[in-house]
Amino acid sequence: MFFDMSNNSADKLLSNLNDQQKKAVITTEGYVRVIAGAGSGKTRVIAHRYAYLVDVAGISTKNILCVTFTNKAANEMKKRIRSLIGDADLGLICTFHSFCVQLLREDCHVVQYPSRFLVLDEDDVESILKGCFENLGVTSKDLTIQAARENVINYKNGKMYPLYIEMLSDPKMELLNEYRNNATDLMDKIFYEYLYTQRKTFGLDFDDLMNFTLYILDTDNNVKEKWQKRLEYIMVDEFQDVSLHQYLLAEILSGYHKNLFVVGDPDQVIYTWRGANVEFILNFDKRHPQCKTIIMDQNYRSLSKIITASNSLIRKNRFRIEKDLKAVRNGEGQCVYFHAKTQHEEADWISNQIISLQEQGAKFSDIAILYRAHYVSRVIEESFVRKQIPYTLYSGIEFYRRKEIKDVLSYLRLICRGDDLSFLRVINEPKRGIGKKRIKYLQEYAEEHNCSLLTALSENIDNAIIKGTSARQFLDMIDKFKATYTQMTISDLLTELLEASGYEEYLRVSGDEDRLNNVAELKQAVYEFETTAGEDVTLEDYLDHIALFTNMDKEDQKDTVKMMTAHSAKGLEFPFVFVTGMNEGIFPSRKINTPEELEEERRLAYVAMTRAKDKLFLTDSEGINYDGSFRYPSRFIFNIEKANLDYVVELPQELVDDAKGYIQANEEMIFCKEKFKVNDRIVHPIFGPGVIVDIDHKNSCYIIKFENVNTERKISFRASLSAE
Repeated sequence: MFFDMSNNSADKLLSNLNDQQKKAVITTEGYVRVIAGAGSGKTRVIAHRYAYLVDVAGISTKNILCVTFTNKAANEMKKRIRSLIGDADLGLICTFHSFCVQLLREDCHVVQYPSRFLVLDEDDVESILKGCFENLGVTSKDLTIQAARENVINYKNGKMYPLYIEMLSDPKMELLNEYRNNATDLMDKIFYEYLYTQRKTFGLDFDDLMNFTLYILDTDNNVKEKWQKRLEYIMVDEFQDVSLHQYLLAEILSGYHKNLFVVGDPDQVIYTWRGANVEFILNFDKRHPQCKTIIMDQNYRSLSKIITASNSLIRKNRFRIEKDLKAVRNGEGQCVYFHAKTQHEEADWISNQIISLQEQGAKFSDIAILYRAHYVSRVIEESFVRKQIPYTLYSGIEFYRRKEIKDVLSYLRLICRGDDLSFLRVINEPKRGIGKKRIKYLQEYAEEHNCSLLTALSENIDNAIIKGTSARQFLDMIDKFKATYTQMTISDLLTELLEASGYEEYLRVSGDEDRLNNVAELKQAVYEFETTAGEDVTLEDYLDHIALFTNMDKEDQKDTVKMMTAHSAKGLEFPFVFVTGMNEGIFPSRKINTPEELEEERRLAYVAMTRAKDKLFLTDSEGINYDGSFRYPSRFIFNIEKANLDYVVELPQELVDDAKGYIQANEEMIFCKEKFKVNDRIVHPIFGPGVIVDIDHKNSCYIIKFENVNTERKISFRASLSAE
């Protein structure tokens, strides 16, 4: 159904839209799927469609739900819509979770939960879990907070979620206390203790907001019909990123009027690790056979060479809706590929290109550096500092200002300088029982005796207030290194210090791989400093050198190069984009095990490339990855095809052959198919006879119960199995 377009409001709203965009705006009724390619103007379409419903169709803003994925996107959408329809109540332009809060404030009484519930943020959740650990006598040796948090998430998003809602809904908590008192498994104990604490505060965490909403809509028809009838039109932005629960919520809410408008791009699904499922948008027309599909493929952002290269890359994916972006802007642009022999050569080439761009009139703020993981930024940051290129690092902080790096540098500084700032930073990293009360005592003692905190601790090591802590071991460690560090290389000192302090083990137990990668990168930086600075370099020399990186204040600099991960760049655009670290083991990540994961990595590279408006630079370098593998050029470089890239230097044929051989072997493993099915009896060369009880397609392995092994084993599809 199309509304009459003969009035002035319609003409004004549609005048600057292309044919695809107009169709998306005026197709108001039923289920509508818009496949909006990168840079095709989807935000513009959603804003104009909202305004069209209000100004032309006469729909009240109270009857339109427009869901975005971030609060920032919601605020931007409101600004655009207000510029079209004037000041209005736009409370239902919001995120999924914000909508759930609004629904629950109005209707959570049906599950006997107060409308003034507390929304728990991640710090609240962590505090509750720490209290649970303390109440149950659980330590980090038994379980990490991160593992406990993941367990709570899994419980709340599993099949038992209606049961836990019933527990929280019981005013007397009889059911919850029954489970809590009878729990024997550690994970169960923590989960029920978590629910108990949560219920006492009448709190709901992010998972609860969605789960409670779905539970209420599923169990109370009156509430469901009220919201279904109220929401006459529902629009969902970034539909490719919705989780199962978000998908179900959109389906339920649109169940009465059946006006659901979804916008997304299957080629930009990059958040499956957060629950996104590309099949929701790919199969939308199968669930709703009367669905109208509109493809917006005109790109207003990038020049033609960038579009051609991006199309060439994403065509290699199989799970997608066929479309090729078409560049609207005049001009070819540039798509450049540079292969370096070393990371430093790669970083300096990037710096030199940026200096050249600036000399040609570009602003630093026109330039973005994108990469797969934060640790890749370190060498580039050092080059920028040397060449005085201002930069800002987004979704993180500068390499030498990251917590784990500052912690390690503070340990080094405490050894040679014994300063109070370093002492306060590391005395309880990892935990040693030196809490606020003891720190206050040491500070008062140091003030009274005019000494450092390290000295204060040493002079009070036998004081009753310090007993029961790990202070003596800490002091012994610092004293040992104070006595020996001048005879050690900085690299050896750092390695031994990380082990003796327990800091590296602390990061390992916490399961934070990014921070471990950053510490590994620091080791590499120290080694490179020693190699270039000469044999007589001292720890003090290194700390003075590194002060150039830690003392730079970039907060007030607006004209800076932007540095961020490819994930963080989604939704942004820049005239000039460098995608760096295009190596096997980096981009794509070395963690790729399945065809689905590989396609997501390729989509992530596609997202990174399509951020560029005028010039796109892809770079990589030779060297060794942290796992010991050689840094071959990324398969994505070869996916793009040479005709679509301007090679700065030719790749040696031997390197091309070796890289393609490595990639082929890797993809043979990734695309390995199962040869057996559930209940097949097989023979393993080591474990002997067994039966396949399940198949884990995501991780390409069988789950097998062997006759001679007590527990089930996960065995790769690649294993040498034979039929019994």
